[in-house]
Amino acid sequence: MSYTQPPAGGFDPAPTESDAVMIEYSAGAAPDPSLYNEDLAPLKLSQRRWGPFAIFNVWTNDVQSIGGYTLAAGLFIGAGINGWWVFAAIVAAGVFINWLVNLSGRPSVKYGVPYAVVARSSMGVRGAIFPATIRGIVAIFWYGCQTYFASTAVALAINALADNPQSGTFLHMNAVDWISFIIVAVLQTLLFWKGLGWIEKFLNFAGPAVYVVMVALLIVIWVKAGDKMLDGVANIFNQNDKHGADYFTAIMIVFGTMVSYFAAVVINFGDFARFTRSTKAMKRGNFLGLPVSLTFFTFLALFTTAGAYVLGYATDTGDPIENPTQLINAVDNTALSVIAAFAFLFATVGINLVANFIPPAYDLANLWPSKINFKIGGMITAVIGFVIGGLWIGVIDTIGGFAKFVNTLGAILSPLYGILIADYYVVKKRSLVVEDLFSMERSRQYYFTGGWNLNGVVAVAIAGVFSVCTVWVPALGNLHGYEWFIGAAGGALLYIVLSIINPKKNAPIGA
Repeated sequence: MSYTQPPAGGFDPAPTESDAVMIEYSAGAAPDPSLYNEDLAPLKLSQRRWGPFAIFNVWTNDVQSIGGYTLAAGLFIGAGINGWWVFAAIVAAGVFINWLVNLSGRPSVKYGVPYAVVARSSMGVRGAIFPATIRGIVAIFWYGCQTYFASTAVALAINALADNPQSGTFLHMNAVDWISFIIVAVLQTLLFWKGLGWIEKFLNFAGPAVYVVMVALLIVIWVKAGDKMLDGVANIFNQNDKHGADYFTAIMIVFGTMVSYFAAVVINFGDFARFTRSTKAMKRGNFLGLPVSLTFFTFLALFTTAGAYVLGYATDTGDPIENPTQLINAVDNTALSVIAAFAFLFATVGINLVANFIPPAYDLANLWPSKINFKIGGMITAVIGFVIGGLWIGVIDTIGGFAKFVNTLGAILSPLYGILIADYYVVKKRSLVVEDLFSMERSRQYYFTGGWNLNGVVAVAIAGVFSVCTVWVPALGNLHGYEWFIGAAGGALLYIVLSIINPKKNAPIGA
């Protein structure tokens, strides 16, 4: 992308609410082309168009995706504890995530810059490439995973209309599966190419549409199940396979798994918060989209899964069906299958574009701003994500299951979140110099050591490795369920301690 210098007099001011600041440039100063392009620059006032409803729909689509339903249903079925505790843990996770994103979103509301730029404060103007790249890699993995999940909705509609045509398989997917996967991949790319305005409109439609279909599905199943419906729910709520300390651990695993599921959005929520007009609008949208929407969706997932099991809709092994597209297919209602397929497709594509496409597009642009803009970064994401999605069911999902996959990605990202918060609220005391975030001059605040803040790099490395080990190392099995908290708290504490012990790493050379 060609270098664009800010207009004389500086960037356009941010909104005039008390939580925003004027973005100014010194006379004659200009950002370094290796750190700046139009996609990374502070947003103009005219570009901040998102209100609470837009933020609400970001979370609504995230909650309502096929992956979100599958995870929630799986936790109710597999936790081995009373369903009320599972329900409470999921709702509590929504409240906790709401608090986390209010913290991570505030710097971007105040300064109008994405996560990749805010990270320069803690990691250095060059060092921010490190967390942004990690976040981008994780998002691309999620993008491929969710593309596969979205394709199952298209396959549902094709199978319903074509009476389940048979074919051979490749990587555990048949011809219909592959056709569906390609359709979704192309649809997502076309939407992205239309720009953020189209994505916003898409989200505003998809969020409410999925709720309508979920309620309709529940009504159909409840009518078929009749009086047995409540018995099925009661069976799920009466599970008590765990006892003593194991019971509490199971609750924390549910809580931690839900937090890890949202971890990819928690770290870079500033990519969306920067489009809002004020912190108040952001917080209102977060509250409605997280605790409120997550509670309602969990209720729908619970009753739908229980009712389907009562009706005998189960997997080949006799277990309750967790994937909603498989569940709708079992209901054997062509009209409902087609409508539901489109609704789940829209929801999953919507969150995929917002949570797993926009972040890596920004992160990849941050690697080489003068050459990679938002659209080029997005195309790189789409290509790599296509490969990952194609390998999902046949390779990746067989390694450790969906929940373990979620927890691993959460463990990788958690130290980045802890360091972001520790730096902004404790070390920098809620004050950043935006001009210095785009400068490679040695005297600037975020140059550190050759553009790298070694305190941040060390904190991420130590906390991240240990956090991931709690997921995969049997000797650390007692810490399972706490991996996100260990990584976030460990990263924050290490960063603060290192900043105190070695303060010159938090100051420009020669200071």
